[in-house]
Amino acid sequence: MDRRQKKTREAIFNAFCELLSKKHYDQITVGQIIESADIGRATFYAHFETKDFLLKELCEELFCHVFDATVAGGEAHRHIFECDAPSSAFLHLLQHLQNNDRGILNLLVCENNELFLRYFKKSLKELINHQLPNICEKKPEELPDSFWVNHISATFVETVRWWIENGMREDPETLSDYFMTVI
Repeated sequence: MDRRQKKTREAIFNAFCELLSKKHYDQITVGQIIESADIGRATFYAHFETKDFLLKELCEELFCHVFDATVAGGEAHRHIFECDAPSSAFLHLLQHLQNNDRGILNLLVCENNELFLRYFKKSLKELINHQLPNICEKKPEELPDSFWVNHISATFVETVRWWIENGMREDPETLSDYFMTVI
């Protein structure tokens, strides 16, 4: 992407996330996104086929960011998220959730969160597959890797739900320790 395309994409992400901070995902229209981003309808559709594709790309940016930071060993990284990455991918995700980066918590708590949770779990599985050597020592030998990855991703999603429902009282480090203890 050239600089102009990146700037437009960033404007669309910013507008979408700003809207997410004010209303539920299902109440946001493409018209509102393009008005907030100050772009034309054709420009929006040149970048994203639908609002759902925009959501998918937002999720992928988050997971690419976390994965790239983990692979790079915490070196400087940037997608649409910026931070000092910890060594644990799970802790990294929890820190972004705690900071509510890009209004991501609004997607987890909104009434219509199933689409986000589907992308979240799919991306988690990919991330876990790359992290498997780091967490595989706990896996019983008789379990297939695909079952283990599914179990870990489902447990992480439910850990995050529990955390949010209980007011996010634990810091990301504590929650990450809880999670690693149970898997």
